[in-house]
Amino acid sequence: MKKYYYLMLVILMSMSAYGQTLTVVDKKSSEPIELATVASKSPNAFVTTDENGQADISELRGSNKIEIRIIGYTTFYTSYEKLELIGFRVLMERSTLSMDEIVISATKWELSSSEVPSKITAISAEEVALQNPQTAADLLNVSGKVYVQKSQQGGGSPMIRGFATNRLLYTIDGVRMNTAIFRGGNLQNVISLDPFAIESTEVFFGPGSVIYGSDAIGGVMSFQTLTPGLSTDDELLIKGNALVRTSSANNEKTGHFDVNIGGKKWAFVSSFSSWDYDHLRQGSDGPEDYLKPYFVQRQDSTDIVISQDDPLLQVPTAYSQINTMQKLRFSPNAQWDVQYGFHFSETSSYGRYDRHNRMRNGTARYAEWDYGPQKWMMHNFVLSHEGIGTIYDRMNLRMAYQKFEESRIDRSLNSDTRNTQTEKVDAYSLNLDFLKAIGSKNMINYGIEYVTNEVNSTGLETDISTNSSVEGPSRYPQATWKSMALYLNNQYKATEELSIQAGLRYNQFMIDAEFDNRFYNFPFENAELNNGSLTGSLGAVYRPTEKLVLNANFGTAFRSPNIDDLGKVFDSEPGAVTVPNPDLEAEYAYNFDLGIAKVFGSSLKLDATAYYTILNNAMVRRNFTLNGSDMIDYQGELSQVQAIQNAATATVYGLQAGLELTLPDGFQLISDLNYQKGEEELDDGTTSSSRHAAPLFGTSRLKFNHDKVDLEFYVSYQGEVAFEDLAVDERSKDEIYAKDSNGNNYAPSWYTLNLKAMFPVSDKISISTGLENISDQRYRPYSSGVSAPGRNFIIALRAKL
Repeated sequence: MKKYYYLMLVILMSMSAYGQTLTVVDKKSSEPIELATVASKSPNAFVTTDENGQADISELRGSNKIEIRIIGYTTFYTSYEKLELIGFRVLMERSTLSMDEIVISATKWELSSSEVPSKITAISAEEVALQNPQTAADLLNVSGKVYVQKSQQGGGSPMIRGFATNRLLYTIDGVRMNTAIFRGGNLQNVISLDPFAIESTEVFFGPGSVIYGSDAIGGVMSFQTLTPGLSTDDELLIKGNALVRTSSANNEKTGHFDVNIGGKKWAFVSSFSSWDYDHLRQGSDGPEDYLKPYFVQRQDSTDIVISQDDPLLQVPTAYSQINTMQKLRFSPNAQWDVQYGFHFSETSSYGRYDRHNRMRNGTARYAEWDYGPQKWMMHNFVLSHEGIGTIYDRMNLRMAYQKFEESRIDRSLNSDTRNTQTEKVDAYSLNLDFLKAIGSKNMINYGIEYVTNEVNSTGLETDISTNSSVEGPSRYPQATWKSMALYLNNQYKATEELSIQAGLRYNQFMIDAEFDNRFYNFPFENAELNNGSLTGSLGAVYRPTEKLVLNANFGTAFRSPNIDDLGKVFDSEPGAVTVPNPDLEAEYAYNFDLGIAKVFGSSLKLDATAYYTILNNAMVRRNFTLNGSDMIDYQGELSQVQAIQNAATATVYGLQAGLELTLPDGFQLISDLNYQKGEEELDDGTTSSSRHAAPLFGTSRLKFNHDKVDLEFYVSYQGEVAFEDLAVDERSKDEIYAKDSNGNNYAPSWYTLNLKAMFPVSDKISISTGLENISDQRYRPYSSGVSAPGRNFIIALRAKL
């Protein structure tokens, strides 16, 4: 008898070694819920459900408190024992109001947003599918809290809390995307990402330097691409998506597919997307100043300025792009997980539209001004381990290699000389992050980081009449930028109602640059920089009831000089040229946030966050001298010498407010409003508006959901920026702004009316459609060099495997 008892015990122990599958479904429809997060703090574990609403929760075994969350549903609290009693099947109730969700960007580990003192917004996959953004920049716009500027159709430069470009940080699958040549002018690197291959997007508002280091002053945009899904049973998991889409404003032709094949231990996902956009048509009702009724064409060795038959067509703005992604995952057990990812993106060449609008001597300034193909490649290896240990409960080792390539091509009207400057950056990074619970109240995350960027910059001058080329001046020196850091962050649960978060980071950054004086007579041949930075944060979240959350946060951030700041040569504006300055230091930001969120009854939620940021030692472009002269000849034009200098203090303050109202019969009203004001110090002691402080903007949405049909009518809007409220260096940019009644440049206010719909054709096929800018407004988002689309009809056909 005893041997049978031992045999049964062995069998039971063997069975317990296998995974336990949880199924999460909609209570009303019994449909599986994908991407629901299932989390526990003791043991510290986190999983998400697959397309069948299933997840292996064996690593949560024994937990007394399990939280199951997803946007649009009431959070479900339970224990492992209770899940056993209900057969590991959870019925989730729909709820349009939520005070918290699982976020990762705050600490690199999963946290409830109600425990994070900083403001974070997550963009749901459902909203992205309904909105159908054309690029990752447009995806950020879906949030209603991020302002996006464009200088050409192939672009998108986010503005957050009065900061932009190299004062914001991008991460992809936890890897820093910012490079040593991220510039202070507008950036379009975000379009290298594939919105169809992005699983989740989070925007962290305010300083994030403790966790992410240099550049995270205004915020962090965190993108997580598709994760290879493992099978939760003995059947092979095969799933995928396919999409075709077109839109009328630019004759878009888009195609995408992804496929996931997963066993219990191995899985891979492949993704491919292709876009082709024609020249972008702007609206018919708006400022005449936005019309450019000509374009330049080369005919019989002569540049001809041609009048356009259709002045609403913005020529040249056409471009195309491809993206591919391959990911492989091996998870031998609940403790270990290994992932490798490969990403590649390449655009065609595309015209920088605002430069094509520049005039000289009463005609076009340029015959050509294009960005060459923008290429991005990333290899990313991640090793994760979970298990109670001496120094950590969870560990992530992340090693990545990225290669960036971009170029600028310009030729003046009737000139035979084409100038091409090409930049290549090899970026290597290593991050080692740990999470450790100390007792029941302290959760510590800490880690180390090493980043190095190798910059190779070349110049080429081509005589297009003979097709012969000679070496020309490069935009940057040949240089290396390095960063080494360690950080510590503590999440302390003081009481059930009060959470406190504090963190410190020390960062050492180094630059080694060599200048080529064959083309410019610089008074130096090399520049070296080796400095350190200490930043910190302290915040608290107070939640006296389930329906009220108060938070406050003080944080510091820094931006170390990069190669673009220290070493570039370029024409920043007509009649001005920027030259290197090897004597730069880091700039520092000090920020305070105060936020409140309150749910009234079961139908209304209001939230607001006020913030104030001071930027000291700010790196700004100012007049400069080169070899004792403040004017030099640059590309045949006498130009004012300028350089990036630590020459200013800047302040930004503002308010972000939101409203969510649940209405009867499946209707919901959501509105976001953003106000910010920025000022920076000028050379003469006066102040100017900050260029990257966007005007009042927001989005209000009326949504309807019934029986798998989603409808959304929304209004997007922006306030006016008068001439006197423009940044001083923006006021002369005729190619960007409209003219007021006094003939001065300004940014008019605007609004658009839009309608989106998504409905199923079958269980596997759905249609997404929309009509944007219904009233065909001709408008430009503030600081943009290209008008937004006019009336635009979009239709997409989606299929699931």
